[in-house]
Amino acid sequence: MAARLFPVVKFVIKGGLAGAAVYVAYDQGLLGSGTQGAEALRKAQEALPPAIQEWTSYVGWELPPIPKIDFSPSDSWNKGVQTVISALSVAPTRACEYTVEGWKYVKDLVK
Repeated sequence: MAARLFPVVKFVIKGGLAGAAVYVAYDQGLLGSGTQGAEALRKAQEALPPAIQEWTSYVGWELPPIPKIDFSPSDSWNKGVQTVISALSVAPTRACEYTVEGWKYVKDLVK
């Protein structure tokens, strides 16, 4: 009985943790727009250093200071979108160029 119940309990626990992670991400605004994500990142950057400092003092470890990172998710997202759209816009032209080059190569091989 226990052998059949263990996989079910394991699945329920994993599903609950995954659901909780999605809920927390949604609640903090990580699944929203870029500005909501940037705001969530700013809040995390403010809250994490004191929490890590408290935890390391409790455990007794000393960590090096946290580097300052200037990162904007919305700028990175926009850059990624621009790169993908640019690649898609030149794809038909590049496909034609590569097809012509391929036919020339095959013709040279057949000669």
